Amino acid sequence: MVHTGAHRDTLPASRVDAAIKDYNRWLDQLAAENRTAGLATAIVIDDKVRYERTLGYADANTGAHVRPDTVFRLASLSKAFATALTGILVRQGVMSWDTRLASVLPFFKLRDAHASQEATVRDILSQSIGLPHNAYDNLLSDGVPYQELERKLANVPLACDPGVCYGYQNVAFSLIGDVINAETGQFFIQLVDRYLFLPLGMSTASYGRDGLEDSRSWARPHYRHGKAWIAYEPNDNFYVPPAAGVNASIRDMEQWLIAQMGGRPMVLPDSLLEVLHAPIVDTPTERMFSNWRRARVRKASYALGWRVYDYAGETLIFHAGAVKGYRSMIGFLPKYHAGVVVLWNCESNTPGGLMPMLLDALLGLPHEDWAGLDRSERFAYHRPRDVRHFRHARRRR
Repeated sequence: MVHTGAHRDTLPASRVDAAIKDYNRWLDQLAAENRTAGLATAIVIDDKVRYERTLGYADANTGAHVRPDTVFRLASLSKAFATALTGILVRQGVMSWDTRLASVLPFFKLRDAHASQEATVRDILSQSIGLPHNAYDNLLSDGVPYQELERKLANVPLACDPGVCYGYQNVAFSLIGDVINAETGQFFIQLVDRYLFLPLGMSTASYGRDGLEDSRSWARPHYRHGKAWIAYEPNDNFYVPPAAGVNASIRDMEQWLIAQMGGRPMVLPDSLLEVLHAPIVDTPTERMFSNWRRARVRKASYALGWRVYDYAGETLIFHAGAVKGYRSMIGFLPKYHAGVVVLWNCESNTPGGLMPMLLDALLGLPHEDWAGLDRSERFAYHRPRDVRHFRHARRRR
């Protein structure tokens, strides 16, 4: 069961204080060993920001440091904004989770005619439309426009009927932007701004590469060269708005965490959060993707733009994101209204272990070094081969 609103237990204050102290120490070690170019993180408990920290470079080439208002690409953390907006529109009666895609989008087709007619909004947002994993993501990464790929979905052999099996998508997920535009006559991005960014006070959040580079402070992607981090220019690839288009700072994400844990009921009421966080399709392979998942996650599911884990007997609502040069993680324990978000601007795996280490400490589980902080790390960061996309960062006006 997902706990929201009035359903909350309290973590022991002494354990929370000790966990935050440990988290700060682990970040000291991360910084001392230069394991990331730049990073921003926050811990939110009971609607209060209990910890916020930034470290490293927004742009190592100029020496600009990450600040609390420095904007990062969120990658797949963007999906929860799309599902939250959809939920708001469903509550307004504009559309339904069961709205059939073919009834709204004349171009929409899957390889099977029956599946084409049956696929719903819920199917794409719960990653259960029936396509094999990551259909056309390789072409999206190569810069093929989304509008071209959404019309090619009819060529992909189906893995199952819609609503039956899990298959993680970015192209198919982003059809929700087309559905919302067709049903409202308004642009998806403008509606996210109106219903989420503005009322939640996410003042630096934006969509797209232009939104990123127009920010007062924004984190360039970096690669490792010897002992140094080198900034390069981001590219437009994978900037499909619903699936991976959001840019935001850690200050923005603190507000997002508070809202997702029930702290902003005028924007995201508990009844909507329960729908967004309710498991829909099993994702058993998820448990195999990292050391901490293998050890801690007993069951894994996908909800609506969120993953739901049984984390050592507790419900964890979670998502991670990755695009070239950026990584992101968000997770919270709804029963305790305790959550954490981590954003970083390189492809180091080390920061990805920080969240489960904190969760273990909050829950009183035995300490495990999931980030590998105590192991010497051999960096395998070299200048990327595709130099067209990796010119050294410079300011674009």
